[in-house]
Amino acid sequence: MIAVDVGGTFTDVVGWRDGKILTTKVSTEYTDVAAPVLRGAERLGVDGSTVFNHASTHGLNAVITRKLPKIGFLATEGHRDILDMGRVWRPSDAMLDPGWRRSFGDAAKPLIDRYLRRGIGERILAGGEVLFKLDEAQARAEIETLARCGVEGVAICLINAYVNPAHELRLRELVREIVGDVPVSISSEVSPLAKEYARASTTVIDTLMKIIYSDYTDRLSTGLTGLGFTGSLNFADCAATLVPAEHAMAKPFRIVFSGPAAGTVACAHFGKLTGHTELLCADVGGTSCDISVVTGGEPFVNTSFELEHDLVVNALANDISSIGAGGGSIVHIGAGGEIQVGPDSARAEPGPACFGRGGTAPTTTDTCLMIGILDPDGFAGGEVAIDRSLSQRAFESLETPFTLQQRVRYAYEMAAHNMAEGLFNVAIKNGVDPRDYSLMAFGAAGPMLLPAVLDAVRCKEVIIPPSPGLFSALGLLSADQVFTVNRSAYLMLDDANAERIDALFVEMEHELRAQVGDGDVELQRSMDAHLVGQSWETPFIPVPDGTLDADAVAAMVAGFHDTYESRSDNRFEAMPVEGVTFRVRAVLKTDKIEYPKLPARGDEPLLPVGTRTLRYLGDISDGGDGDQTATVYDRESLRAGDEIVGPAIVHEGLSTTHIGASQSATVGEYGEIVIRRNH
Repeated sequence: MIAVDVGGTFTDVVGWRDGKILTTKVSTEYTDVAAPVLRGAERLGVDGSTVFNHASTHGLNAVITRKLPKIGFLATEGHRDILDMGRVWRPSDAMLDPGWRRSFGDAAKPLIDRYLRRGIGERILAGGEVLFKLDEAQARAEIETLARCGVEGVAICLINAYVNPAHELRLRELVREIVGDVPVSISSEVSPLAKEYARASTTVIDTLMKIIYSDYTDRLSTGLTGLGFTGSLNFADCAATLVPAEHAMAKPFRIVFSGPAAGTVACAHFGKLTGHTELLCADVGGTSCDISVVTGGEPFVNTSFELEHDLVVNALANDISSIGAGGGSIVHIGAGGEIQVGPDSARAEPGPACFGRGGTAPTTTDTCLMIGILDPDGFAGGEVAIDRSLSQRAFESLETPFTLQQRVRYAYEMAAHNMAEGLFNVAIKNGVDPRDYSLMAFGAAGPMLLPAVLDAVRCKEVIIPPSPGLFSALGLLSADQVFTVNRSAYLMLDDANAERIDALFVEMEHELRAQVGDGDVELQRSMDAHLVGQSWETPFIPVPDGTLDADAVAAMVAGFHDTYESRSDNRFEAMPVEGVTFRVRAVLKTDKIEYPKLPARGDEPLLPVGTRTLRYLGDISDGGDGDQTATVYDRESLRAGDEIVGPAIVHEGLSTTHIGASQSATVGEYGEIVIRRNH
């Protein structure tokens, strides 16, 4: 089995063959994203592999940087500016800022320029009745305008189309007649759910992803075939569940946030294996730190997520918060003369100053190289040469009265502070006490930086899993193949609607069976519902199997009140309940990676491979370097039950673990390094 996670800085490729984990890491290329994927696949060898599972931030990065194809947008007349208005929500830090503008609005960087958003004469009512017929002559004129503008695709979202898609279906026919064979997404197929704006933004993202990923997928498939791969190519969605490539490309909005989600699934799978079911998960890469929570061994899943503030995508997604804190985060001087780190990143190009690729600003990677945590001769498995003198020159170029020792020390402390703050905020948002949770630290920079936050976050311990630099990719070998169908219908949960609700689930299950066949499939039902009068739904209410009669609907109502109480600590049984979105998931269990157990140590003692001087971490108040002597170990030489007392460095091909002076570590039976405070 092979899996790949395309990140902003590196492309991680992992394999599972003959009971062994195989890994490699390749620099991501923005001009040809498929090339490093295929290079990594060639290194590990795909001949004979049964699956090739894929996750990527390629589409996400295109949205963030606005390197997007030109597409058109067709909306009900009078509603073309819905993409500019969004939900009219402001972030808390912009409540009193009169100059604030949303990042994707017309005053900033819109996904679709206003002249490419056209209103269409038509109107369908909430019950599906046609109030105004589609004005085909006017629609043709608007579509001809888009054709003259050279659009590469068209997104269509009409009011109440999720109830009656007739007008959207006809508009798609007209687009293909007038514009030609370009990608067209209609909201009634992409996201047949209530709430027009979220449906519109999801449809726009789907159209963009069709254009961005279609050629990429073809080149990837062709390249893998050329390497001898004959298995199944799967893409991970935003909940890191797997979908065959052809199904993913039918609705590619579901894969836009797949990269970060894979790490959460890897944590949940490995956590169950090692008995750690309450986890804060932190994936620290070159550009960002992606933070999530696993409770009771399961990731927290939302029914939608934001690519940017208020830029909503209607897709089941692991709840992940990203902060601009990674190995490539740039160290700079703030307006008050203070040392700051991030959120801007040096990314893969030009990269940290020490890479020698043209970067002149110091980064967190340069900070760790200056301290001595990183080995200049073994970075990224020896594939990337790094030069400490370039890092020192970058720090010396900062315009600040701080000494070199202070610059490096404060940059290190600020990087740790930023991550600690992000972890604490996520814990508070999810209502968990970090003292009850372990911190799973992964990503290439996670083991290097996250042990330093142990005291600030006050979590129980920091766990460094095997192959932490490629752990997200390993999560793709821990996931099931899942197909999902949703339908929105505002239906009171009472005896009168039992038959309609049952028919809705029967229809969805027939649709899923047509997709997955009659194999060993587990169908999971759920719904999103609210108390009558509420604007927002409580998601994932359990729905009984079998025919939904009056008793089953009563059980659904009871399930709603139980879930509502668990989330809000309130219960309002006297109020009627209304179902809004009904959902069925088809889960196909897949073969998963089996982490090999690490043998216990015999009579031979654990021996370090040497020592290293860590600078600037001790007392620098008198102008000294604050040196510490750290013992250095090779991770491959560790055995289950080994104990390491800090300060220490554990080196492996694609990552470095730093155990602080007030910490100690124990090696678990699956090779995990568990770091705790010294008491």
